[in-house]
Amino acid sequence: MFAALGDPTRLGLIARLADGSERSIVHLGDGLPISRQAVAKHLDVLHGAGLVVRRKSGRETHFALRRDAVETARNWLDQVGAQWDDTLTRFKAFVEDTP
Repeated sequence: MFAALGDPTRLGLIARLADGSERSIVHLGDGLPISRQAVAKHLDVLHGAGLVVRRKSGRETHFALRRDAVETARNWLDQVGAQWDDTLTRFKAFVEDTP
């Protein structure tokens, strides 16, 4: 999941879906300096990571953000951040208390 989010183009596609609406590949690719096929490949990676769902509508495929997946990632990052905060607090106390 985090590898999928590590790419700036994919992160931008997630941002375009953040309002909760479904969008087609054509609409998601509007204004991007990459081809429609490249957008489709990035969306396939996001779909494979469980971050978006896709729905066929005639000849178009529409994508929507899976908010639950993003929330799971955010919760995990919050946990890791809290662990680092605790570790750094203990390290600071150790350094400041050591003569």
